[in-house]
Amino acid sequence: MTPTRILGIDPGSRTTGFGIIDVMGREHHYVASGCIRTIPNDELAGRIGVIVQHIDEIIATYRPNQAAIEQVFVNVNPKATLMLGQARGAAIAALVLRGLPVHEYTALQVKQAVVGQGKAAKEQVQHMVVQMLKLSGTPQADAADGLAVALTHALRGQGLAGKLGGLAIKGGRFQI
Repeated sequence: MTPTRILGIDPGSRTTGFGIIDVMGREHHYVASGCIRTIPNDELAGRIGVIVQHIDEIIATYRPNQAAIEQVFVNVNPKATLMLGQARGAAIAALVLRGLPVHEYTALQVKQAVVGQGKAAKEQVQHMVVQMLKLSGTPQADAADGLAVALTHALRGQGLAGKLGGLAIKGGRFQI
């Protein structure tokens, strides 16, 4: 059986976390993770260029079959939300240009999949990523979030909903 390689991305305009895992059946194996850091105080175009270039290099190096990315949440600062959305758009563009199928998950879905509850702290997500992938050390928070997004995508098809043809669960009910 050939493993499925998943690239998970936690987008950010300053730091974009990524994680790559291989999935064989119910087994998840760590491949790589890290952070893409943009140049502080650089204009938006420069930041987007850094994100696209580095994601392209990651794809060329690790050859994932699928990609998953965290959706943008709306926060109190509209400018910050807009910047985050543009960084996320840059990441999606890089993935699509390489022909990868892109799956999107909310922060709530990621925390529920990895920790078991949607209000989990970043430290809880890091801890569970370490446990689930049997890592010897703890990755940086943004890299752990990228791995958590990849794990969320891997786990998505292993539950009852996945076995019933990819149905989603929302509010405790199956959605078509």
